[in-house]
Amino acid sequence: MLTSIKRLLIGRPLKSNELGEQKLNKTKALAILSSDALSSVAYGPEQILIVLFTIGAAAFWYSVPIAVGVLILLTALILSYRQIIFAYPHGGGAYVVSKSNLGVNAGLIAGGSLLVDYILTVAVSVSAGTDAITSAFPALHGYNVEIALVFVFLITILNLRGVTESASVLAYPVYLFVLALFILIGVGLFKILTGGVSPHLHNPIGTPVAGISLFILLRAFASGSSALTGVEAISNAIPNFKEPAPNNAAKTLLAMGALLAILFSGIVFLAYYYGITPNEKVTVVSQIAEETFGRNFVYFFIQGTTALILVLAANTGYSAFPLLAVNLAKDKFIPRMFLIRGDRLGYSNGIIILGMASMILIIVFQATTEHLIPLYAIGVFLPFTLSQSGMMVKWLREKPKGWVPKFIINTTGALISFTVTLIFLVTKFTQVWPILIFLPLIVYLFHRIKKHYEAVGAQLSLKTSEPPVTIEGNVMIVPVAGMTHVVENTLNYAKSLAPAHIIAVYVAFDREAVKDFEEKWKKWQPEVRLVTLYSYYRSIINPLTKFVDTVEHKAREGNYQVTVVIPQFIPKKGWHNILHNQSSLLIRTFLLYRRNVVVSTVPFHLKR
Repeated sequence: MLTSIKRLLIGRPLKSNELGEQKLNKTKALAILSSDALSSVAYGPEQILIVLFTIGAAAFWYSVPIAVGVLILLTALILSYRQIIFAYPHGGGAYVVSKSNLGVNAGLIAGGSLLVDYILTVAVSVSAGTDAITSAFPALHGYNVEIALVFVFLITILNLRGVTESASVLAYPVYLFVLALFILIGVGLFKILTGGVSPHLHNPIGTPVAGISLFILLRAFASGSSALTGVEAISNAIPNFKEPAPNNAAKTLLAMGALLAILFSGIVFLAYYYGITPNEKVTVVSQIAEETFGRNFVYFFIQGTTALILVLAANTGYSAFPLLAVNLAKDKFIPRMFLIRGDRLGYSNGIIILGMASMILIIVFQATTEHLIPLYAIGVFLPFTLSQSGMMVKWLREKPKGWVPKFIINTTGALISFTVTLIFLVTKFTQVWPILIFLPLIVYLFHRIKKHYEAVGAQLSLKTSEPPVTIEGNVMIVPVAGMTHVVENTLNYAKSLAPAHIIAVYVAFDREAVKDFEEKWKKWQPEVRLVTLYSYYRSIINPLTKFVDTVEHKAREGNYQVTVVIPQFIPKKGWHNILHNQSSLLIRTFLLYRRNVVVSTVPFHLKR
């Protein structure tokens, strides 16, 4: 039944040689990997206005020069990550660049930040998408968390079905969103140029504003820079592109940068000219669309596509998180399960973990975008800073032909990213302080996992000299609960191995029944020694494990191996298991941690 549900939701398994069919062309890659960056247009300009609104609506004209600063940073990042794509064509982005040029710890800080960032990508995108829906339909405002959780579940299932399938579905909403915003910006500018919008709705650029300070401007710039989250996703996901992967990735990155610049600057300008004021229950894009078109079909088309891309922007996290996890797992810093491809050739474990973690965040933060964005942004700009610094070191060390312009580009990107990171830390410390605790813990955990894998490898290696173990014979202990075909089958198996001794162990709760059981046993299996243990507290595990330890201690003196052979019957139908005590599973679980005891299970399959 579970298999049938899995097939219905995820689809048929794909063969390993079908992996090439799961690669992305530029059109699909732009949709699936740029949705996070493009969708941030819906809340990036709003974050600028929220900060400026603390001074008053008169300060809104500062959003225009702040937007210019954000575009300069975007240009530096796009050019920098284009260089990273060609320098590190196998993907990995900030983690690989930082580890290669700044050392392991810098790489782990970048990698840990990005893992957290991609979880936040899903939570922020879905929460923002839910906000767009509830802006259009205020009656749903009380169900933000529930709506967000449903969206995360659906996107997780979609990604488990495979990269190309999710890209095919996501391409339409992304391009519809781009079309919708181009219509909104185009019609808005037309109305402004033709005098359809009153020039008195805003203050002219350069108007003096009381109370404005450099601190406020830097804070607004940092908040607006949240629109640049997701820029690094393409450099992480180069292995998802069709060949030539680096060239296709670089072209996709440039296309994303151009679209992001146009849409971001257009929304900022319209919000400024229309005199839009941020509202907790109505997004800035919703207000611009309503001012431009009224509440007609076009308004709902814009809100619908905005909500869709904000929700589906989470897919950038689903594309980049598993690939980053693969790079960390290859270096043995996170569990090896992240290396395993699922039925549909995607890294299913990474997808599932990402979905579950983002659901927890949505519940904890009650799907409130404003509370999530500061953590989200600092998780992006820290890796930005490290990756750009790493590229600076690379150019200084290698000095290839034409390295000076590249060095200048990366230096510019590093300085601006570092500035933004500091601004976030200083201006929003009360919201971002958890990252100062969790990030060192994550890096520490990475090192502990690496240490464990190294210790396991050293102990398993044939190069390690281990003293030879001489085994003179085998002592087999068979736990029995009665005289049944299950026990008979297990005893016959044990006898076939010709051990030195076979000991059947019966744990009794009732002393009066012991003698009767022993007499029947002598008649049934006279050649097998029976040991009866009485349990004062009705526990099978404690008396049995103590007996096994006693036998093992004595057997070790004579170089004998102790093997516990556990009888277990297997019901015909899986659900029948809940109708029976799982004593054999408990016994096996406890005994597996005994150093010198071998545990074996002999199944007996029921026919009905």
